[in-house]
This record gives sequence, C-alpha cells and structure tokens, in this order.
Amino acid sequence: MAETTVVKFGTDGWRGVIADDFTYANVRVAAAAIANYVLEHEDVKAGVCIGWDTRFGSHSFAVVAAEVLAKAGIPVFLAKGITPTPALSYAVRERKAAGGVMITSSHNPAEWNGVKYKATYGGSGKPSIMTSIESYLLKPVPQAAEAAVIEEVDFAPDYIAALEKFVDLKAIKASGYKFLIDVMYGAGRGVVAGIFERAGVPFVEIRNEINPAFPGINPEPILPHIKATQAAVVAEKCDAGLITDGDADRIGAVDEHGNVVDAHRIFSVLLWWLLERKHWPGEVTRAFNTTKMIDRIAAKYGRKLNEHGIGFKYVVDLMLEKEILIGGEESGGVGISKHLPERDGMLNSLLLANVMADEKKTLGELVAALQAEFGVHEYGRVDMHIAEEVKQSAIARAKAGVEEFAGMKVLRMETLDGIKFFLDNPEAVGKPNAAETWLLLRASGTEPLLRVYCESCSKESVAKVLEAAQVFVLKGATA
Repeated sequence: MAETTVVKFGTDGWRGVIADDFTYANVRVAAAAIANYVLEHEDVKAGVCIGWDTRFGSHSFAVVAAEVLAKAGIPVFLAKGITPTPALSYAVRERKAAGGVMITSSHNPAEWNGVKYKATYGGSGKPSIMTSIESYLLKPVPQAAEAAVIEEVDFAPDYIAALEKFVDLKAIKASGYKFLIDVMYGAGRGVVAGIFERAGVPFVEIRNEINPAFPGINPEPILPHIKATQAAVVAEKCDAGLITDGDADRIGAVDEHGNVVDAHRIFSVLLWWLLERKHWPGEVTRAFNTTKMIDRIAAKYGRKLNEHGIGFKYVVDLMLEKEILIGGEESGGVGISKHLPERDGMLNSLLLANVMADEKKTLGELVAALQAEFGVHEYGRVDMHIAEEVKQSAIARAKAGVEEFAGMKVLRMETLDGIKFFLDNPEAVGKPNAAETWLLLRASGTEPLLRVYCESCSKESVAKVLEAAQVFVLKGATA
C-alpha cells in the first residue's frame, strides 16, 4: 500500500486536531514539503521566517519545523516570542526572505493547530504555490552537509513601527475616544494596546492572558464569542470595541452601545474613508458573499469593483496583478495593499480608530451615516450542518432553478462561487436606496456543511429569507 499522509495544504496552509493528526511527525511532513519547495523555487540563502501563536504547543511545533528546514540547509529566523500572523508576513517581505511559516490555527477551536505558509511578497501563497508545496508531500528532503543556523529574532518591533507610521496616532489621541481592545486570548495581545499606551490613547484590553484553552469561546470575532466584548464596551463606557482573532489577521468590532459591527460594515467604513479622505488610488475587490454596499461606495467614487470567489487568496492574487486599494471578505479579513497583500486585524483596528478621530464620530455614528447615504444593508448567515446527501440535493435543486423564496420572485441567479439568487422584495418598494435582496447557498467542499447567506433592506427581511432557505435545503432530507 502506498504511503499516505493526513497533511493537506488548502488555500492558506494545513490545519489539524492536536495529538490526533496535528502531531510532531506530521508537522515534520509539512515542513519537509515547504523545504523542498524553497530549495527548488526560492533563494535558499534568504532564509525562512517562522512564527508561532498562543495555541497549545505552538512554540515546540515551530522549533520542530525550524529543525527540518535547517537540516536541509535553509537558514531559519525563528520568532523569539508570540507573533501575530501579519507581523510574520511583514517580516518575510521586509527581510526579502524565501518564505514564512506560521504555526497557528487562526480562529479554529482550541483543540486545533496549523501551519500557514507565507510567500516572499508577504502574503498567503497563491494557489499555484500551495499546489506546488503539496506536490512535495512525503518526498525526501536533501540533507545539507552542515545544518543551517536557526537564529531567534523578535519580529514585533519593525512591524509595530510600521503600524504606528501608517495611522495618525496624534489625531486618535486628540479625539478623546476610549477604546475596548479584545484580543480573544490570541497573538494580538499587547500590540494595539501598547501602541495606544505609548500614544496616550485611553483604552481597556480584555482577554489578554495566555490561555490555550480559549475558555468558553473560539477565538473568532463574531457572536457568540464576543458577548464579553459587548458587555465590556458598555461597562467601561468605551466609544468602540476592537477585536482580533486568534492569530490577529481578522477583525471584528462593537459600537458604543454594544451592537456588533460586522466585517461588512467595517470594510464599508474603511473603504469610504480611504476614498473620501485619503484619495488613494486603486481598484476595489470583494468576495462573492460580501455586502453590495461596497459596490455603491466604489461607484460613487468612480472606482472599478472586482468581485471574486470566497477566500482571501483571490484578494492576494488581484493585489499582485494590478493596483488594488483595498480588498475584503465576509469573515473579517480586510487587506490594504499600501501595507501588505495580507489581512491585518491590528492595522484595521487602528484605522477604525483613525476614521472615528477624523470624522469626530463614534463607530455607531459612522455606520449610521453610511446606512443613511448608501441605503440600509442588513446581513445574516446560517451554517447548516447536514448530511452530505441533503447538501448535494439542495445544491442540485438550486442549480436546476428556483422561482421564489419567502414569496419573493427570483429575478436572476449568479454562480461565481455557490448559487446566488437575487429576489424581488416588496419591502424595498418605497424605501429610498433600498439594498438589493440576495440569497447565497454555498456548500463546503470538505465537510457536510452548507452555508446560507442573505443581505436585504431590513433585519426582518433577512430572517424571513434565511428561514425559507433552510426549509428549501431540508426538503432533501425527506425527499
């Protein structure tokens, strides 16, 4: 029987359950594939940067990966301490390294860990790079006559200096706004808080202790995991809550009243500010499942809007191909190419504070202003954990064509990534600048899971369409 491995590189790397498939042996397998790729395609002498986060065993897994690369003759710059993913990506680009390895499982539950690969440009490996790395799995790695040096490096100072230079900290301080910072026990601990402390910006940081169990939550900046943030913002009388995920590349937020400000609204606020105040050049790019408010903002300022498949890799691809100002996805990943072709939750946290300071508005007031100008856009998502045959039945029936959902006629269908239905919503009649109503069904390719997304002109409308969509999907369970 041919040798097999559970290691499989997806769009951003490989993840597994600790002690089940995420083991020292399998980390060596992953590191060996990366070593072979670097030996074959990159400047070996430039070395590889390795970072690690707050998860169980991350440092020891990073050391194991470093040893594999060093034995292949590849110099290694190993993080001295806990490192956010964007800080590693920044180090790779600024050092002109041959690549980067990040030991993290991002926003996954505590029992998971993973290996992310970062390419020379300081962002996730393009699909062609990840496919190439995967082709080297289980292939022997040439051993150097003498192992290369493993040098411990602190990646934080240069990265933090870049963040401080990118935003207007004097304006943020002068605004008098107070911020709640929630790092969700993750790798962002102390970064934004430290920047604010040095700048004299009032803040409170929560969940900043190292606790690999992520007690009671997954380190993902969405409900229900940010209930503590909502409560703390109100209790501490803050003007906004800024949240980063486990490896600090994604962002979430809460307004001054404790209301969740989702990734769509964060993306919209940042885009509007960059176009209205900064006048930076470039096109805009967004994933298929993100708010169409982005389209309206881009149109107002005459910027080309690129819509692409779901996953930040598509944002990276476009940033490497053409001049892109900003790109974003539904799960909290927003990238600004002037900084990095990479998601960065800490930069985006600072930028939200910068927007508030410039506009003299709280986060809630900023969102309200956008809704007033571009129309009320409400959004919802349901993850349906269903049997594979039910999932496949729903997708097949959706592809065959559907005439209506929730009593709303289907106007058109798009299939860029999943199946999206645009609906004729009677509630939109008479509403100025009403948001389009759309429903997206997207099946997971790796598990019995179907994600259902909806955007419409009211929360009630979103709930109604999502309920109708779930009924449609579950028809396959009794068919």
